Amino acid sequence: MKTGSKTVQIQYFALMREERGLSSERFDTDATNAQELFDELKTKYHFSIDAQRLRVSINDHFADWQHPLKNDDSVVFIPPVAGG
Repeated sequence: MKTGSKTVQIQYFALMREERGLSSERFDTDATNAQELFDELKTKYHFSIDAQRLRVSINDHFADWQHPLKNDDSVVFIPPVAGG
């Protein structure tokens, strides 16, 4: 692993799960925060949803997009939920 690189566990829901074709994966990244990770994933997998429509959870807690990432963090991008 190179300096600054880390491996995170990512969980996908709804549209992101459909577009990725996976519900979760371990992902090697140089991203320093959740925003950089999302941007990297969006570029790599061509996700159609924007970060502004998502919330992010890191290690089971809602987090700010600028929250620093550490090796072995668990990251979930949470899409909007429709009520009914």
